[in-house]
Order: sequence, then structure tokens, then C-alpha cells
Amino acid sequence: MPSLTPPLGLLSAFHRLTLVLSVAAAGALHASASAQTVGEVEFARGAGFAQTATQTPRTLGKGLALKEGDRLTTADGAAAIIKLADGTRMTLRPNSEVVLQQYRFAEAAPDNSMVMQLLRGGFRTITGLIAKNSPNAASILTSTATIGIRGTDFDARICDKECGPESSRVADKARPNAVQASAKLVGAQGDISAVDGGGQRRRLVDGGSVYPGETVETGAAARGVLAFRDDSRLTLGATTRFRVDNFVFDDKNPSEGRFLVSLLRGSVRALTGLIGKANTRNVGFTTGTATIGIRGTGLDMDCSAEGSCSFFTWLGSIEVTPNGQTALQLLEAGQGLVVTSSGIRPMTAPTLDALPRPDSVNVDTRQLFQGASVDDNQPGLFVFVRDGHIEISTQRETLHLGRGETGFATDSGNVIRPLLTPLFLEFDKVPLPSSRNPMLVSVLGEAGIRPTNQCR
Repeated sequence: MPSLTPPLGLLSAFHRLTLVLSVAAAGALHASASAQTVGEVEFARGAGFAQTATQTPRTLGKGLALKEGDRLTTADGAAAIIKLADGTRMTLRPNSEVVLQQYRFAEAAPDNSMVMQLLRGGFRTITGLIAKNSPNAASILTSTATIGIRGTDFDARICDKECGPESSRVADKARPNAVQASAKLVGAQGDISAVDGGGQRRRLVDGGSVYPGETVETGAAARGVLAFRDDSRLTLGATTRFRVDNFVFDDKNPSEGRFLVSLLRGSVRALTGLIGKANTRNVGFTTGTATIGIRGTGLDMDCSAEGSCSFFTWLGSIEVTPNGQTALQLLEAGQGLVVTSSGIRPMTAPTLDALPRPDSVNVDTRQLFQGASVDDNQPGLFVFVRDGHIEISTQRETLHLGRGETGFATDSGNVIRPLLTPLFLEFDKVPLPSSRNPMLVSVLGEAGIRPTNQCR
């Protein structure tokens, strides 16, 4: 009778295989047990799946728990809205693939972070506390570029051959991708914020946009340069509050522009731009003690908390009109004046030499504000910002986008601000993640009816 005992070599191989399978199974169980729940699905339509490595796919449906490491996919005609623990909401477009690569969030934790990969397709998103509380904590990785999120509401879309045909089916004409911001921040150091007319505060980083009616506030050890679209530049010192009262500029007709700003507190070194050169009457600086008119000027302004303001011009001349007076004081280059509630006195030397003059700061205004022609059929990454601030970075360069702006990254690593807003972005039929009735929005979109929450 033949022996039932396996050969020694075969037994050894069997043991090795058993050990490998046991280790793999243990690893899978450990990964499953340790995977952090980061959010859930709020809405799903059509076929979609969530899957971590080593696990079977889970159907995207309302209430499905999402894990760190999940790969989310949607089929043709499908969409899903997800909500993450920090309040981030995202609508996955049809034919899309997103990986929740890294997610760390705890209330008041200093090391919160979010990293996602957009492999194909696109999404519409409103970011939550992670991006709002830290300017470098949230990012989206693509094969073309990295999207740096600065607390915002935006769409991202990887296009191959499908975006151009989508635009061609829209009857409307594309509108200019006009830069809505009055100015952008460069050379930022320390804590700098912008406060809008409704009291909403957001942190500003390099490239951050400032809009008419907003107040810029700098911290105790902060400073930065505001570069305006007309090439005016202002260096803001520490503990400064500076408001953009009115800014209107058309580079084809700068004489009709308006540049009206107020220094509420702190220090500013200012260099006027194209509006001031074309029409000095349309440029004005207001402080707590005086109003300043310019004549093609570089000037310093410093206002203390006690209500005293000093003015010094280092280029051109300025007209200083103390509050409550009609007579103005004309200051030529190298002259200064201190204005208090009790009177005025001359100032013989500048006091803000520790701050860099704005004309000494290298600013590429064209890169900050101007655009170039982009074909909707061109493959690459398109980003449209509904609110907030986005960075699109490649190995070559970085493009900063503010509210209402569109950016594009080519497969070759260039970043461009398109002259026109692509129609497939502006008339996207996929519901926003804030939609109260995503199914209705989807049905209306398929019927060619534009949702009311997306008016131009």
C-alpha cells in the first residue's frame, strides 16, 4: 500500500503557502479593522462603487460608510454626493474615479489633512474645516497637476475628448473668464486675512484674491504686497487694516477706472498704477485724519491707534486734506506731514523704511491676472472656482485662481488662465453637492432646463 505521507519538500512548500496565506489574510483583516471611517454617501444615482485594496466593492448608496483609502468610481450616467467628517461635500461626476488617499480630522487638531487623487472624470465640491483652517492641509492630486485648496467651492474636470462636444451642445455663448479680484496678495509673511462685507473672514496666502468692499487685516508679525490689476502695488505692514472701497479697471480704458481705498489702522507703502497715471482724480486714499489725492505717486501712510496719521511721499506729489478742512497741503517728493485731531506738523524723514517699497517687489502682473486662448477640446485639467482660492501647480509653475475664475493645466505641465469660461463647466448638468434635490436637478439638466441656483 503506498504511503500517505507527503514528500518532505512538498510538505515544506505547503507550510510556506499556508504561512503566506495566513499573513495575507491577517493583513487584510487588520487593514479592514483599522481603516478609518471618514464620511458617508448622501445621494447616489446609477452604478457606482467604493472599494479599498483587498476588499470587495461596495455599492454607492445613501448611508454607505466611506473609509480612508477608498477608491470611488461612477459609471456612465451615474453620480454620487458624499459628505466627509469635516463638512467637505463632493459630487462625483459620471465616469469618474477618486481615491480618498489620506484623511485625518479631529476637532481643533493641529495636524488635520486631506489628500485625494482624481484619476479620471471630475467632481464639484465645497470644502470643509480642514481646508478652511489650514492653507496647506488639503490637496487634490492628478496626473497633470496638484490642486491646492484654500477653503473654497470649486469644480475640477479631467478632459480627454468628451468636454469639447459637451460645450458644443450648449446654445449660449461663452463669457469672458474675467478676473473679478481687485488685487492679489504676493510675498505674504505671517497671518493675513480678508473680511468681506458680511463679516466672513478667510485666510490669505500668496496669490489670494481681494475684492471690492473687503478689508485686509495683518497680524502682529505679518506683511505682504497687494498687487492690483492696474499695476498699483501696496506693501502692508504689521497690525494693519486696509479696505478696498471701490476698484474698477478696464485696461482698454484706464482713465475711466476707480481706485478708492482706506487705511483704517497701521502702515502702507503705496505705488499708484495705470488708473492714477491716466486720471489722478480717480485715485484716492482715506484715513482717520485726512484724505489723500495723488499726482503719479509713491507714498507712505502710517496711522496709529491713537488717531494720529503720518504721510510721506517718495515719488511724485500728494495732496493732503485734513478732516474738517477744505485747504489742502501739497507735499513734493521727500516731504511729509503728521495730522492729528489737534493739528498738523511737518515730518522731515520717512518712518517706514523697514518695509520694502512696493516697486522693489518683483510682481508678474500678467501671470497673476491675464489669460490665453484655450480650446475646450484640449486635453488636460480644468478648474472653475465658484468661491475662495485655488492653486493649480505643476513642476513648472503655479496658477492662483479666485472667485469666478477658471484655470487649465496642460498634459505637458503648463498652467493657463483661459480667456473664456468653458461652457461645459458653466453649464454643468451635474448637481452641486449643496443641492437639496439632486435627483430633480439631474432630471432638469437632462431636459435642458438650467437650474435656478446656477444663473450666470
